[in-house]
Amino acid sequence: MQTTIKDPDLRSLAVYPGAPFPLGATWDGAGVNFALYAENATGVDLCLFETNHPEHEAVNIRVKERTNHVWHVYVPGLKPGQLYGYRVYGPYDPENGHRFNPNKLLIDPYAKAISGTIKWHDSLFSYELGHPDADLSFSDSDSAPYIPKSVVVDSHFNWEDVKAPDIPYHHTIIYETHVRGFTMQHPGIPEKIRGTYAALAHPITIQYLKELGVTAIELMPVHHFVADRHLVDKGLTNYWGYNSIGFFAPDVRYSSSLEPGEQVKEFKTMVKELHRAGIEVILDVVYNHTAEGNHLGPTLSFRGIDNASYYRLHEGRYYMDYTGTGNTLNAMMPNVLRLIMDSLRYWVLEMHVDGFRFDLASTLARELHEVDRLGSFFDIIHQDPVISQVKLIAEPWDIGEGGYQVGKFPPGWAEWNGKYRDCIRDYWRGAESMLGEFAERFTGSSDLYKEDYRRPTASINFITAHDGFTLHDLVSYNEKHNAENGEDNNDGESHNRSWNHGTEGPTDDAEIMELRNRQKRNFLATLFLSQGVPMLVAGDEISRTQRGNNNAYCQDNEISWLNWTSADKDLLAFTRKLIHLRKNHPVFCRRRWFKGQPIKGVGLEDIAWFLPEGLEMSEENWSQDFARSLAVYLNGRGLRSVGPRGEQIIDDSFYIIFNAYHDALDYVLPSEKYGATWQRILDTSMDQLPEDGTTYKAGDHIPVAGRSVVVLHCPLTPQQRKAHEQRAKTGRMA
Repeated sequence: MQTTIKDPDLRSLAVYPGAPFPLGATWDGAGVNFALYAENATGVDLCLFETNHPEHEAVNIRVKERTNHVWHVYVPGLKPGQLYGYRVYGPYDPENGHRFNPNKLLIDPYAKAISGTIKWHDSLFSYELGHPDADLSFSDSDSAPYIPKSVVVDSHFNWEDVKAPDIPYHHTIIYETHVRGFTMQHPGIPEKIRGTYAALAHPITIQYLKELGVTAIELMPVHHFVADRHLVDKGLTNYWGYNSIGFFAPDVRYSSSLEPGEQVKEFKTMVKELHRAGIEVILDVVYNHTAEGNHLGPTLSFRGIDNASYYRLHEGRYYMDYTGTGNTLNAMMPNVLRLIMDSLRYWVLEMHVDGFRFDLASTLARELHEVDRLGSFFDIIHQDPVISQVKLIAEPWDIGEGGYQVGKFPPGWAEWNGKYRDCIRDYWRGAESMLGEFAERFTGSSDLYKEDYRRPTASINFITAHDGFTLHDLVSYNEKHNAENGEDNNDGESHNRSWNHGTEGPTDDAEIMELRNRQKRNFLATLFLSQGVPMLVAGDEISRTQRGNNNAYCQDNEISWLNWTSADKDLLAFTRKLIHLRKNHPVFCRRRWFKGQPIKGVGLEDIAWFLPEGLEMSEENWSQDFARSLAVYLNGRGLRSVGPRGEQIIDDSFYIIFNAYHDALDYVLPSEKYGATWQRILDTSMDQLPEDGTTYKAGDHIPVAGRSVVVLHCPLTPQQRKAHEQRAKTGRMA
């Protein structure tokens, strides 16, 4: 081995051949094995850095062992916390896909931790910026002082026998949040840990999540990411984090510790404490592209290690871009598939996360150009005994041709249901839409998922997400207001299906404010009473606003952070009770599709739809785009599901009235066979759930305010429950 030692204190280092597996840096208690995949490289240097002097390497080791395109070396005596990087040799020939430049220090694609963030400098580019030949020119400046270093970590951790909650999909309620934004302004969290993994593990945070009733938090990207240079130059940053460079490394910016590698232990502690409280952790992951951008982007890792092996290229020099970020990882290549699978498996086995939401998942399904539902990516995940057993959620679209794939992912996958979002928004703002589509979305979108033998839980229902208006802004703005992003308000979606109810933005008009608040309750009630898996965006329950910014990806400030001191406590109380209503009644979280036909032994449908007059809907009624009002009967004895011990599940029955018409209407309750006595338990025209005990009888007229939801409850009688138990014993239940 050729070893260049620039620090006299490290002259005693020995160098052994090492092993090609596992990839990355692996500490075994006596030293560290380094392994790097670089098929087209002609040489690799392992560079070791001192923590106190990370600008230039202290030791430069020429790696000569190579097995099946993996370069490997073992260095005894190294310990966790050791900083390292690579310099990779090969042809600099962009027109043929090769961009090797050993002047550029490179982050290990398998690094389990990364020491810090990029300090933007021209040396981070493998070509000379401003040169007339652009990326065909060659840069000989050293990037080591400006790029963060990979970190050797100690994988040992005491999980204290805390087990994963393992919550089934039909009992899942997802809470999408951002590690930093959730606690940055929380007065109850110690200031020194706000915005970190430790803050999410704090008892105050966990108590809030438990009281709210959510069962899983879906964290926006925590893979180590890069803040784009053009944003940093404008005093902004990549707040959302959809710009990954380290698929194994929890981002150091969310760590409360300054010690290299401690972010790994802090992340594990967060997961352990959330699991102890019965809350799952789902990661939003970005395997469709990296932070290196297009052909004019920086050389940080993959591009310099083996550009042609990692990216989808065309004409050699340029990158296929299905993501709008400049490049696309080539999931057709075995080494890239291995990287993705190794990363996913690592986060499950080592970090104990419970699932993943795949950003722009259609990109990963592209075999050649078209989206292939049976692509190798899906095949490998389906057969993997680890990854296939956790929650897999797709954002089922990308920006390429044919990229909108809602309803087309394979069995075993759930999907962000963009059609649900659009339909429910249109319904409550009074846009032209068919009642038939509203009914489909409310009952789990069988038109999208049933034919593939998937269940209602394949639909992740949401009204808002991180991308777009918050719930408060959805009812307060007709137009986006993104000027603070520095792009002349040209960024972000222009067609938001929003409605300001008469005034753009903040207002003192009491009537408008009341209507906006009612609409928030309408959206939340529809979301949590729909079949499927509901997803709530952090802060919607306390009326968080982004002041009309519907693309706050670059706003790491009060625009994006939750403002706890101005929380809407009435809406929070409403949301908590609504979530617990759902959790307490299996009729709202069915495992199987409605059949709409009489149930054996009961003689009633499991679901029925009614006009305001109390008559059942006809086929003609479903096709009327001007209709805004309907009611649905949910039969609690028609669940056709069993519990964990095989027991038949039954529930109370409910009658839900939706009135999206602007005026109040009288609704007539159906005949006594559906329920003799009904109690009102929810009315969105009120600030809180009603507790007045108002009851109605079959055939009664119920006044329902304009633009509101009313939920009526018909509890099982003791006689009905006893009869059900008897039928279950004799095997007469369907």
